[in-house]
Amino acid sequence: MFSKSRFLGAVAVAAVAASVALPQRVCAQGVGPGMSRFATDAYPGFDSEAGILRRPQKEPGIFSWWTGPKMETPAGQLAWARDREAAGSYRSARKAYDALVSEWPSSPEAPVAQKALADLLFSKELDYPEAFEEYKYLADYYPSQCNYDALMSRMYETAKQMRIEGKRIFFVPFKNTTDVRRAFESVVRHAPGASFAPAAMLAVVELREDEDELEKAIEVCETIRNLHPTSAEAATALAKEAADRMKVLRAHEYNRVRCLDTVAFLKMALASNPHRALKEDLERWHAEAVALLEGEAYRAAKYYDSRTRTRRSAIKAYERFLDEYPASVYAKDARERLAALRQQEQEVK
Repeated sequence: MFSKSRFLGAVAVAAVAASVALPQRVCAQGVGPGMSRFATDAYPGFDSEAGILRRPQKEPGIFSWWTGPKMETPAGQLAWARDREAAGSYRSARKAYDALVSEWPSSPEAPVAQKALADLLFSKELDYPEAFEEYKYLADYYPSQCNYDALMSRMYETAKQMRIEGKRIFFVPFKNTTDVRRAFESVVRHAPGASFAPAAMLAVVELREDEDELEKAIEVCETIRNLHPTSAEAATALAKEAADRMKVLRAHEYNRVRCLDTVAFLKMALASNPHRALKEDLERWHAEAVALLEGEAYRAAKYYDSRTRTRRSAIKAYERFLDEYPASVYAKDARERLAALRQQEQEVK
């Protein structure tokens, strides 16, 4: 129940509130970019949302008597916050918007204040990481009370600015790669059907590459190609995936399964009618991967051609190698050795 002083305060701000148009919903919910596909966290190569703490809903803090609203009603507080912003007192305005959302989260003014807070951080204070968090809060808690299309576009633009500007701690700039990547991932999860979703996913690929997480970058490339096969980003993802697969192949000890998978991928990529420069790269990489397979298979055949193995097992090993790789650079040596072993077999008989 209001005390007498609080009641009189409410009457006092009525004139201020009356001069401000009643806040409407930022926008009625419509079919935005996030609605054309069901949102899902099934994005291989993205950080799991289960491992990222969801921001709790705002509520008055223990020092609310100091940090809480200056006015008695949401309308009065919104008018006060706007007045502070118009006067250039951005820090004061920021606190006022946040106090409104914390004190009256269910009021019609709350999503308006939340958007105003994020916009202030984006356009006035140029604090892009904080702005992104406030836009994301709007998307998480007031999705049906905001212009979802415009909000997703702004979140994407904010993520791009985060990537350009990085993060400053005590005026020292940092790339902040992980937070930036997670911002792009959040954009994709919130708006999987947006026109900019493939570009946001490609940014995730590039940031994974910066983190030297090539296998995760490959997973995201595959997702782009599967979900957005006709996009320009799908062609770029194909080229990046091929290059990253070869880096992984070279960086690890020989693995037949990985090598076979890479060869199959490169064949598919070559069949996709790539542009000339990429085709030349793919052909060179395909030859390199096949050579790895052939070399390992030839060494395996020679393993059986030793004093500890029977002549019959060596013959079968060379025959198997020539069946699989008849045009190999090792084929001539394998045929000559096979002929010699067969001759020895006949002489014994």
